Formats: sequence, C-alpha cells, structure tokens
Amino acid sequence: MGPSVESIPLARLLLIFIPVLVVVLIQWRWSLSAGATIYGVIRMLSQLLVIGYVLVFLFRSDSPVVISAVLLIMVTVASWIALRPLGNQRPGLYWVSVAAITVGGFPVLILATGVVINISPWYEPRYLIPLAGMIFANTMNSVSIAAERYHAELNTGHESGEARQHAFQAAMNPLVNSLLAVGLVSLPGMMTGQILSGISPLIAARYQILVMCMLFGASGIGTACFLYWTQRFALLLPRPAD
Repeated sequence: MGPSVESIPLARLLLIFIPVLVVVLIQWRWSLSAGATIYGVIRMLSQLLVIGYVLVFLFRSDSPVVISAVLLIMVTVASWIALRPLGNQRPGLYWVSVAAITVGGFPVLILATGVVINISPWYEPRYLIPLAGMIFANTMNSVSIAAERYHAELNTGHESGEARQHAFQAAMNPLVNSLLAVGLVSLPGMMTGQILSGISPLIAARYQILVMCMLFGASGIGTACFLYWTQRFALLLPRPAD
C-alpha cells in the first residue's frame, strides 16, 4: 500500500454532520441551549477551511521569521483561550498564562523537533507547526482546567496550597487517562493518520510515543507554572467575603 490517503468528496463529508445534528436536537429537546454548539461547529468549519489554505502557504515558506511569527500567534491566542472560564479575571492572569504555556511548551517542542526527530532546518514547517499546535493546544486545555478548578477551590474556602493540589490533579487526570487508554481504547489522531497514509504501524507507534510524552510533559510543566505563579503573585481576584 502506498503512502496516500483517499480524498473525501464533499457530498460524503456532509454525512458526518448527521450525529452532530442529533446532539443539537437532543439539546433542543431537553431545553438546553444549542447556541454554543452551533457556534462552535460554524467556527470549526471556518477555521479549518481557512487554515487549510494557510498551511499550504506555510509549508511552502522558507522563512524562519514567518514560522516564528506563527508560533508566537499560537501562544498568544492559546493563552487567552485558556482563561475563558475565569471571565473578567482574564486580563489580570493573561501574562501568567502566556508565561506558563511558553515555559511548558517551547522547551518540549525544541527537544522533540530539534533532538528526537532532528529536523533540518529547525523551522521546517511540516514538522514544527503541527507539533507546536498539539503542544500549545493541550497545554492550553490543562491550564484552563487548572485555572477554573483553582478559582473554584478558593471560593469554597480552601487554602491556596490545597487548591493548587486539587487543580493540578484535575488538570492532569485527562492526560493520565489518555496514557492508560492509548493502544487499548484508542488509536490517537497522529498514529491513525499515519497508518491511513500507509506508514508502518511500528513507525507510527514510535511517533505516537513521542507525541504522548511531549503532550504530557508540556501540559504538566505549563500547568504547574501557571498555578505556582498565580499563587505566588496573588493575581486572582480576592475571594468574596463569607
């Protein structure tokens, strides 16, 4: 089998929206707001269609400045989205989020691309951008869970040290579950994509090991940094009086 993937015709691609529509109908039937779901689906479609054209351009780019700018945009956007559960506290914590995702993500990205895969040049976009996207997105999600849980623990009267422990554990639980489930319950996206494209499952497994360790490490480090700096500099709003 050659290293290729069958192109999906648009008419057949539309069929996969049937289960999405079922979920929207369930939300409507149960008197739940489906607005966020519909908005999310529309945004997903528009973003993926746009990024397809952008990636074609970036993959043809031979400029480290352009690739570095893309990484910077990824971090700044991820840092803002990570704080979405905190509402009006986002501005005060934004730079903590930026620093945490940067410290957690970039060293792991450099280790993965520059040492483990050993890409050349270092800014090779076909490797750097997808792996950076995985790292920053997963770190963003972990920081978001931790921020929400830390704030909730403080508001229920827990001390900051105990709140930090609970928040870190909550953020790491999905990552630990993914480590336990991979290969038994799920074949993650990168491994599945490589197998579908004709790559040997043994080679795909090595890349997936790289990805799992990469995401676990970056997310854990970034989350720990966020919680430590948030606690140390007391950037969260004061707890409401009892």
